[in-house]
Amino acid sequence: MDYRTKTLFSFSALAVAVFGTVSCGYNQQTRFQMSFLPPAPRPAAFSVELAEPPVLQPNIYLQDLPFLSTANLAPPRRTRGDSLVQQADQAFQRGKRFYQSNDLLAARTEFNRAIDLMLDASDQIPSDRQDYERRLDEMIEAVHRFDLAGLGASRDIQEARFEKAPLEDILQMTFPVDPKLKDKVRDQVMATVSQLPLEVTDPVLGYIHFFDGRGRKTLQAGMQRSGRYRPMVQRILDEEGVPQELIHLAQAESGFIPRAVSRKAAGGMWQFLTWRGQQYGLAQTRYTDDRMDPEKATRAAARHLHDLFNEFGDWYLAIAAYNCGPGVVERAVERTGYADFWELRNRGVLPIETTNYVPIILAMTIMEKNAEEYGLVGVSMDAPLDYETIETTSPVSLALLADLADVPLSELLELNPAVLKTMTPEGYGVHVPKGTGTQLMAMLQLIPPERRASWRIHRVSPGETLASIGKEYGLTAASIVAANRLETPEAVEGDRLIIPVVPRAEVPARRPLTHTSATVNHRRPAARRAATPAPKAPVVLTRTASR
Repeated sequence: MDYRTKTLFSFSALAVAVFGTVSCGYNQQTRFQMSFLPPAPRPAAFSVELAEPPVLQPNIYLQDLPFLSTANLAPPRRTRGDSLVQQADQAFQRGKRFYQSNDLLAARTEFNRAIDLMLDASDQIPSDRQDYERRLDEMIEAVHRFDLAGLGASRDIQEARFEKAPLEDILQMTFPVDPKLKDKVRDQVMATVSQLPLEVTDPVLGYIHFFDGRGRKTLQAGMQRSGRYRPMVQRILDEEGVPQELIHLAQAESGFIPRAVSRKAAGGMWQFLTWRGQQYGLAQTRYTDDRMDPEKATRAAARHLHDLFNEFGDWYLAIAAYNCGPGVVERAVERTGYADFWELRNRGVLPIETTNYVPIILAMTIMEKNAEEYGLVGVSMDAPLDYETIETTSPVSLALLADLADVPLSELLELNPAVLKTMTPEGYGVHVPKGTGTQLMAMLQLIPPERRASWRIHRVSPGETLASIGKEYGLTAASIVAANRLETPEAVEGDRLIIPVVPRAEVPARRPLTHTSATVNHRRPAARRAATPAPKAPVVLTRTASR
């Protein structure tokens, strides 16, 4: 099967095929550079650049960025391969615009054409082979990621979507014990190293039997999702002095679904009730819910578990109290005189859900620590989410940030599950793809603070006019000309245009920041547009480690 035939398959299959046959030996980070910014360290995103820098379209909002002269650089000699690479990039940009407009059939056609052209360029000897391979790598990854996202950056989600906690129902159930498991599991536990004490009882064996049979898909799905958050969770548990095995509480509570909710209105990956979350700093507003933020909720859960252990002096009782509340466990201990989970379970003084909660976590721990014995070695975990956090000083639309970062809105929504709508309030820490924070800081300065909740940024694709762009957003060409201070009503391919979208929903109320940070300033280069300065507001970048 030749390369061109492979492009007719789905984007995901295409990514696998081309990586396996073309990109072996070079796996570089995807890079992105805005057309109006000077060359700089390129962040991880999913844009593929033109072979030559596009013509800059002067813009009053783009005048504060430094200018880098290239007058003394001799351009490399262009080849037929270079021309094909440029055509491929143009096809990719067309495909992305179709994708963002939800015309997925046209997007697929253009994406396939782009990959075809890139593969043809391989035979035409591009002037810079290493650069060509990097571009091909970037394009394949971008198409693959857009395909997985399902919808483009124009996706309009006003309300968060929540999911049911997958193990909520089985907390009410008990399962039969396979007699053949007893000796096997006891031997496994004897050879297992664990910070959390492991005991083998009939309830534990029953849940091992369940997860090794009917519940295997549920267990594997949670393990797979855990890959997104596992490094972050392990780091925080270690920092808070909590056994690493308690990561399985998140699997028992939510299956690592950040927006999981229960019948009792507990929410997030660690299933906090509102009042309990507030005790540990998880704030809720009309626009955000920190219980849904995996990192904030993990920190709160680890501290809560540590406090419970300090109170009861036993991890099983601490886990039980996490599920039903410390007051329930305290009264059970007082009534019976036993500070032992198994004794309290046998006496029926704990809620049925709690009596099964601890065995479920022990069963999951034993099975994962003996993954080969239970056929779990082949479970492929999702890649860890890698992001950094920017803190804005005005309400900001996630759609605008997606435009600036050149990623699908769905990717920002995945990084920010605590954002209940597509708008963040002032002073909120927004997670953005790793490596994009610095450029987003600079680019947000170009949008007036009072417009960041509604305005958009549009990259001009081949053949587009101001009229066609305006039609896409429900605007007139004149309004785009005015917003960008254009001297001529022309759309230049590759240029970034500010789109003055009229807000359709209320803007979150501004609230004071809890601390101040440094601001970003840039000098203004010469431009062929009006010199009226745009309002500015500082944007603070909080750098974080990979998660």
